[in-house]
Amino acid sequence: MRLATLRNGTPDGQLVAVAPDGAHYAVAPVATLQQALEDWDAVAPHLAAIDSFPEALSPKDVAAPLPRAWQWLDGSAFASHGDLMDKVLGVTPIKTAAPLMYQGVSDTFHAPLADVKFPDEALGIDFEGEFGVIVDAVPMGTSAADCLKHIKLIVQINDWSLRMLAGPEMKTGFGWVQAKPPCGMAPFAVTPDELGDDWRNGRVCLNLNVDWNGTRFGAANGEPMGHGFHDLVAHAARTRDLVAGTVIGSGTVSNANFREIGSSCIAERRGIEIVDEGSPRTEFMQFGDVVRMEALDGAGRAPFGVLEQKVIKA
Repeated sequence: MRLATLRNGTPDGQLVAVAPDGAHYAVAPVATLQQALEDWDAVAPHLAAIDSFPEALSPKDVAAPLPRAWQWLDGSAFASHGDLMDKVLGVTPIKTAAPLMYQGVSDTFHAPLADVKFPDEALGIDFEGEFGVIVDAVPMGTSAADCLKHIKLIVQINDWSLRMLAGPEMKTGFGWVQAKPPCGMAPFAVTPDELGDDWRNGRVCLNLNVDWNGTRFGAANGEPMGHGFHDLVAHAARTRDLVAGTVIGSGTVSNANFREIGSSCIAERRGIEIVDEGSPRTEFMQFGDVVRMEALDGAGRAPFGVLEQKVIKA
């Protein structure tokens, strides 16, 4: 099933079940997605049983599926991206087999068609195309195999970044605050079965098509994650219980053949240019620029819908 949240003047909106055509909906039996996640075993069968979708869905009325969350944890699970960034930045990472992860701002997830405000173009405005999962309550110490069962929904995310602030904040050793503003989220959160065979080994095995100002920028596939989402959930739950509604991201979707298929963020493109040509020539985003992200399956269907956002001045 596919779920969405409609704006209704409240911070968490109204949960709705979305028809297979993505253009109609039915109001859910609970008010919000957070409520559904907190009582998932009881609520999910009622959501799945909905088979009549009488209302027309207007994209402009759709908020992020989870407009705010108790927790947002973002991984960096694609080695091709991490290795390139380390090389460009001259960073020698600590050798570890554990997933990389940071905790970001979760009190806002921008709507899929939102204009996103930034204070200054000089901060290096960048998009990052990712996949993510939303879990129910996960007890501390849950194994990766068992964590797979706690993944209730899958989402598509634009993890906005301010690159001129990221490096200095990383070097403090305290992590990101200013460099990582709120993310955007595509309109539909989907249950794993909705993806069929494209959900394998805790990975979203779809191409994430990214267009910048109408030009294709990348089409990386989500399958080559070094750690599956179940591994990321287990890593996050090693020393804490995860509350229902925790969102966990994959990090920038990236493939080893990024020179051929493109990238899911500008920083990776600039990194390739530095390695190949000695200096970057691709600029970061300017006010008025638009980024569009859409994951397509083999039938040309977009299970998460379209995430299209414009950069504007605060």
